[in-house]
Amino acid sequence: MTTNQLNEILKHPTNAEVIREAARSQNTRTAYNKSWKCYTDWCSNDGIDPLQASADDIVRFFVTMGHEGTTGKKPLSLNTLKIIRSALNDKWCRLGQPSPAAEKIVDELFRGLARIMGQNQRRVKALREYQVLAMLQLCGKRLHGLRDAAVLSLGFSAALRRSEICNLRVDDLVGECQEGLTLIVRRSKTDQTGLGQSIAVIQGQIIRPVEHLQRWLNASKIEDGYLFQTIMKGGVVSGLPIDAGDVALLVKRYAKRIGLDPKNYSGHSLRAGFVTSAASHQARIDKIMEVTRHKNAESVFKYIRDEDSFKDHAGSSFL
Repeated sequence: MTTNQLNEILKHPTNAEVIREAARSQNTRTAYNKSWKCYTDWCSNDGIDPLQASADDIVRFFVTMGHEGTTGKKPLSLNTLKIIRSALNDKWCRLGQPSPAAEKIVDELFRGLARIMGQNQRRVKALREYQVLAMLQLCGKRLHGLRDAAVLSLGFSAALRRSEICNLRVDDLVGECQEGLTLIVRRSKTDQTGLGQSIAVIQGQIIRPVEHLQRWLNASKIEDGYLFQTIMKGGVVSGLPIDAGDVALLVKRYAKRIGLDPKNYSGHSLRAGFVTSAASHQARIDKIMEVTRHKNAESVFKYIRDEDSFKDHAGSSFL
């Protein structure tokens, strides 16, 4: 939001809600809207006024979602239920009313759900560097393939989140030099105010992200706007960005093509894969954090997958 836009909004007090909405990212707003719809649909089927629900009603809602899910769909994960609860609390907070979803009985429910469901939470697998390389070798030289190669290589090499991949613009590529280029992530999960975070993307000798990116830009003739755009019939870029779902499907498609089970992989496998691969090659934690932009090392350790758990085992010298 520019200064002029903000000044225009401030002239009209009724637009205060616009400013309040700007405090949340677009991804959060989308997730909260979907969550509220999920809740109101359940209330409608159960004959409950959504804004008059009791804490007991909220408990029944979460139990149903955790056991049965929405109509015709599978049960919701614990993480999804937590997002829905945050959305409900946010809704009542904005109405200036106490939230039944914040009451103690709901806290107790979630502690129980964590015990029951927490052991089986899905965690996508990380893609190692040799797996990403195998994917890149299957992308081909057509426009779709060049874009896919650029997404895979840059998403992995810069340890990007799906939303960060989708929101990249051409002018976020700065400081190109012999060693690589600097990538500016304007807004991310850990930078909601848009201060910007820079990532050094090296040329590389195996994944070669800068080379794949340049091939895509040359072929698509994109000079400004979104870096990764959807492609229309006839091989013309649309000007519209790919979305997070596109990134997930892309990763799953190539995972299947190299013989992996696509159910175990998603867009996040690229980011997790960079950390796992870097740790496997004895990269320093602080240098990994320069790329991932984590605030503390504990968060990085969570990304390091179990496949190297036998390497340098603590008991290898005496067991």
